[in-house]
Amino acid sequence: MLTAVFVRRPILASVLSIVVLLAGTVAGLNLPINMYPDIAPVQVTVSANYPGADAETVAGSVAAPIEKEIN
Repeated sequence: MLTAVFVRRPILASVLSIVVLLAGTVAGLNLPINMYPDIAPVQVTVSANYPGADAETVAGSVAAPIEKEIN
């Protein structure tokens, strides 16, 4: 029933859409910063096995290239 009104009166539908858009914009601009949702930075976890290698070898030949490519 409500859709029939908007089909018959497209100007009314356009005006209501603009009013809703403006109300949302005003509400969004007046929203205080502490009301915004908390967004955590992206975290990436990588696991690599290098059997029989010591810490320096793993850091130099595995960890450093992986870190370089991820950044």
